[in-house]
Amino acid sequence: MNTTTEHPWVTTPVTAGLLRGALDVERTAHGVLPHRLPARARAQCDDGQLAMAESQPSGVRLVFRTRATAVELDTLRTKRFYVGAPPRPDGIYDLLVDGRLTRQTSASGGNTLTIDMTEGTTETRTGPPGTVRFTDLPEGDKDVEIWLPHNETTELIALRTDAPVEQAPDRGLKVWLHHGSSISHGSDAASPTAIWPALAASLGGVELINLGLSGSALLDPFTARALRDTPADLISVKIGINLVNTDLMRLRAFTPAVHGFLDTVREGHPTAPLLVVSPILCPMHEDTPGPTAPDLGGIGSGQLRFRPMGDPAERASGKLTLRIVREQLTRIVEQRAADDPNLHHLDGRDLYGETDAAELPLPDQLHPDAATHRRIGERFAALAFGADGPFASRSL
Repeated sequence: MNTTTEHPWVTTPVTAGLLRGALDVERTAHGVLPHRLPARARAQCDDGQLAMAESQPSGVRLVFRTRATAVELDTLRTKRFYVGAPPRPDGIYDLLVDGRLTRQTSASGGNTLTIDMTEGTTETRTGPPGTVRFTDLPEGDKDVEIWLPHNETTELIALRTDAPVEQAPDRGLKVWLHHGSSISHGSDAASPTAIWPALAASLGGVELINLGLSGSALLDPFTARALRDTPADLISVKIGINLVNTDLMRLRAFTPAVHGFLDTVREGHPTAPLLVVSPILCPMHEDTPGPTAPDLGGIGSGQLRFRPMGDPAERASGKLTLRIVREQLTRIVEQRAADDPNLHHLDGRDLYGETDAAELPLPDQLHPDAATHRRIGERFAALAFGADGPFASRSL
């Protein structure tokens, strides 16, 4: 590496002790790969979408204390490309100093994953590692956080600084464990600290563990066990949109599956505040079942959109819509709350509803843009962490 600094570089091994937001760390040929599901969970499902989603480090960050004014991180990213579409923006690394966003940059090189949605195929090509650099940081001791790109699988190879690194002290913050879909994963947020759960965590003054898994919030038992086994003070699960857009189950299976998922979480967290969040407004699936399919008509101009493939008449046979999901979640939480006073419900339309959709429509019919992520994060913080919210300090 051709780098210059006034002091010799100090290389610090990247270990689990420096990482927050990851449930597992895999040693690879290049370095380490953070995972957001444990190895046992990954072994129980060979779905490619889930493998890609859980290896993308949404909410995962390197955290350390140092006097360094220059930091370098060698990484090997895997960037997605879609056949026929313009290249996606590079993933962003957010650097925070003492909790404040100070620098942003991207990595070069890396592997590529090319996805052909017309043919349903993928192709991976290997590439070289890249280096992200942050210089001219403030003098003196400080807590440094490097938030990894929420939308690029990222192997961590080497951490270099111009002063020694030590583990950051425990600030005594409560841990918020959240599970949801691509919207919780980050979809089209501007950067890793701008995804709505990260913003809400910052406003709420808590440590985030984000199990938002794009396309994969499917009431999987192994995900419930991961939530059960992860130490946390506050827990939320956002359920619904992926079950509709994958057309995974009918109403008969949905209600018992929700109960089973919550039962499993409660095995590990019997009294923690547990918030069940229903889907935000998504007009195309409010009353029309899935599955959801890409509308490839405008992909060449970068206008990838989605469309529903179900028929509203299929609701009679038990196919799910968002309206049905919300009604059932309301009923399930009301039923369970009679014996579980720490179980709560939040209607997702309070985060993004009809008025919001008129002002900030979903660009691809399915995912919120950067401005909407901020709105959802601010609203969640107010509703969940506010004085009357289920995550307020009096509830702990």
